[in-house]
Amino acid sequence: MTSVMRFLSSVVNILCIPLHLSHAVGLYGIYKRIFPFCINRMSKSYNKKMHDKKKDLFRALPEFKKAGGQLTILEIGCGTGTNFEFYPPGSKLICTDPNPHFEKYLTETMAKNDHLRYEKFAVASGEDLRAVEDDSIDVVVCTLVLCSVDDVSQTLREAHRILRPGGAFFFLEHVAGDTSTWTYFFQHVLQPLWYYFGDGCWIVRETWKHVEEAGFSDLKLRHIEAPLFFIMKPHILGYAVK
Repeated sequence: MTSVMRFLSSVVNILCIPLHLSHAVGLYGIYKRIFPFCINRMSKSYNKKMHDKKKDLFRALPEFKKAGGQLTILEIGCGTGTNFEFYPPGSKLICTDPNPHFEKYLTETMAKNDHLRYEKFAVASGEDLRAVEDDSIDVVVCTLVLCSVDDVSQTLREAHRILRPGGAFFFLEHVAGDTSTWTYFFQHVLQPLWYYFGDGCWIVRETWKHVEEAGFSDLKLRHIEAPLFFIMKPHILGYAVK
């Protein structure tokens, strides 16, 4: 099956040559302007299907609030702000995303979630959060982001760096399926096309391995099957304490 998978993946890769060329000459930047509009629509559907999972995950957020203070959350790759409704009232929120075209939708979501205190929106990648001080954040949140960063390990190092001792990194990510499944097979076959559709998304990443090796003192990680399109079903969720 591996040989067939590799062959079909190569065929899809060849069919993607026009996309490769458009990326090489800079035309793919046009899609980056359209991508937030697409995500704004798709994320609403995702939130409905994953509402209970997100609610259960973020229920633990108040545990990381400092005594007598407010909870400070930094979200990496905040996108359109679909997680905001799950954050505890009074939390201070710092939003980052490498795509500046998300800001319009982010502003709309902020207006609908006035239970939060919005500190700022910064155009920044997860690999480079140099503007944020060491040991300064209670909680770092990352959902459906580690699939598309250039360097997963560096992103996790940055999250670990900015978290205060005892702070937590919360994550919810789609990942590669079990190697014995058709999900895994088609994830690899469709990866060349999916990369462009998902603005740099890798559906074949074994992200849990990076989280396990990131040097956190305590890790609560679960593998789940999300109620989504079959190649998007495998997910991990949980949190890691610094």
